[in-house]
Amino acid sequence: MAAKQIKTTALTLPSVLAFSRKLEVSDALMTSGLWINIDKTEEWQPIVLHEKRNRGTKSQYGVADSEKADPNLVHVDDASLPFDADTLRLSFTLKLLGQLEEPTACNEPLFEAALKEKINSYREGHQFKELATRYANNLVNGRFLWRNRVGAESVLIKIKGGKQGAQSWQFNAYDYSLNEFTPSSDDSHHPFAQLVSVIQSGLQSDGFEYLEITAFAKLGLGQHVWPSQEMVMGIPKGEKSKILFKLNNCAAMHSEKIGNALRTIDTWYNEDTNLRAIAIEPYGSVTSRGEAHRIAKNDFYTLFLKWLKDGDVSVEQQHYVIATLIRGGVFGGNE
Repeated sequence: MAAKQIKTTALTLPSVLAFSRKLEVSDALMTSGLWINIDKTEEWQPIVLHEKRNRGTKSQYGVADSEKADPNLVHVDDASLPFDADTLRLSFTLKLLGQLEEPTACNEPLFEAALKEKINSYREGHQFKELATRYANNLVNGRFLWRNRVGAESVLIKIKGGKQGAQSWQFNAYDYSLNEFTPSSDDSHHPFAQLVSVIQSGLQSDGFEYLEITAFAKLGLGQHVWPSQEMVMGIPKGEKSKILFKLNNCAAMHSEKIGNALRTIDTWYNEDTNLRAIAIEPYGSVTSRGEAHRIAKNDFYTLFLKWLKDGDVSVEQQHYVIATLIRGGVFGGNE
């Protein structure tokens, strides 16, 4: 037996190491209708983007005095509910994949063997329940709606999944906080506990689980909605300065934006447990705020190697490391 033990103290990060995503999210389509017609699929129509050309004013910092009185000509994409619809419907699918212990690429067999041993130990000890509970929270609280959730009178989340789509659940998003994670109920018949169980099953198995998610946000007649914005570099003068994302002429949200919301579960980056959750990232990056919360010995690479070598990593940071592997990415030792 001793000859088969893996010497972990000498492990270094392989030059080639990559993991595929285990939360595979689709793009999300945005349609409009009336709140009273939530259960009538045929009543919902695609939200079509439209252009706006406005003559605004200049308000950005550093405008020269000679230009401050000049108009600011704005040419952008825009999106809103029609005036016969008061509700946004956002629809996407989520596939939960297993076999986390199998990296997409790894050129160090000993490292891969140690990794498999550690992930299997985590699976046996935790069954992915903490992570599944947090992912489930971000589904039922509608975090993935982003700005479309702000100011909504009501937000309803419908989820269909389980084996052959046999299960369906309905949640009032406002029953679940954006700032705290609701523990899974011990009652196996509770809808939230059932959803957590399906997510656990997907992450633990050798196969996958599949969910269909539909969110309804009652915003009001004609109100703005917020599709994803395309990043376009070097826009010629006079062309549209804001281009919104659409699929088959229907306003939509990027899968990356939905995925970012689902993995916004990291409350372990600081000992202050009252801090807001951030998305799972190797350096705890929050680009919209110009912040990186995991740069002082609590980044993914430091914790990952420490856990593999001597196992002296807290349970919370183990959750973080596993969640980063679920996120996927290229983690090899080459720059």
